[in-house]
Amino acid sequence: MAAIVLVHGIAQEFRSARSLEDEWLPRLARGVKAAGYPETADRLWKYRHTRRGIDARMAFYGDVMRRHPSQPDAPDVDDLRHEMADRIGREWLDRAAARSSAPPERQRAAREIARLEGGPDQTGRTVVLSPTCGLSGLKWFAADGPGSAGGFVTKALAQLTRYLTDDTTRARVLDRVAADIGFDTRVVIGHSLGAVVAYEVAHRLRRPLPLLITLGSPLGPDTVIDDWVRPQPAQPPAYVERWINLADRDDLIAAEPVLARLFPSRQSDGGPELRSGFTLEHGAAPHNPDFYLMRREIGRSIGQAFAA
Repeated sequence: MAAIVLVHGIAQEFRSARSLEDEWLPRLARGVKAAGYPETADRLWKYRHTRRGIDARMAFYGDVMRRHPSQPDAPDVDDLRHEMADRIGREWLDRAAARSSAPPERQRAAREIARLEGGPDQTGRTVVLSPTCGLSGLKWFAADGPGSAGGFVTKALAQLTRYLTDDTTRARVLDRVAADIGFDTRVVIGHSLGAVVAYEVAHRLRRPLPLLITLGSPLGPDTVIDDWVRPQPAQPPAYVERWINLADRDDLIAAEPVLARLFPSRQSDGGPELRSGFTLEHGAAPHNPDFYLMRREIGRSIGQAFAA
């Protein structure tokens, strides 16, 4: 089994494990080297296909998220997902208004929030808009240029809500990821939706996992996601020894990185060592996994895991 298991996030349904590994691992190795562990960095990338290498694999589930048009949801399920998507979208707008490092984006988000439930229109009816429309106006979501924001927001919300509400999809994704985790696994790294998946897979373990890393995670206190993760109530995985949760202030998908508030009852209960916080550097694409994987905080934790 892999010594490091990587768990990707949303919008990867037309990728492959190999292509994602080729993107993630050199960035991760760069962060490990910057943190002062050049030998471990070489084992991660330069020597990865030799006997000296560290076996790091992407647990790929992107194809599970593909949806054929001939597979419509039941009306009640569709209504639930729309309601959940609106609530999550509103959380993302609130984060943009409260913590974006760019004043124009904060102002734009505040204006969109004010428009969500505007006053009566010319016919006397109250206009209720979707948060998705407001999010589409933020530059942060237009990663592929002008006009791309709406598609990204829609896909992100659709895949997130589908995972949380569709038991079949959830089971297939968890089985895919769990298949790569074994007795030799020292580290599991999950990004975005993959952070939620990694967290839930960790609850399945019946053997120690030295290190769980979640990056840009939507899981956090007082969030919609918190009410839907399993098991309930949310609690640290029993066999995880250390859990590091990292977010950027400009990453609107990432919840507040305060694990101690999410799990207040487990601090003196012999649970895992919890470390969480915001990154000290801002990237141009703060939710992109590349940005997180190169952080020294992450590189240091990987280096320590393999220096032991």
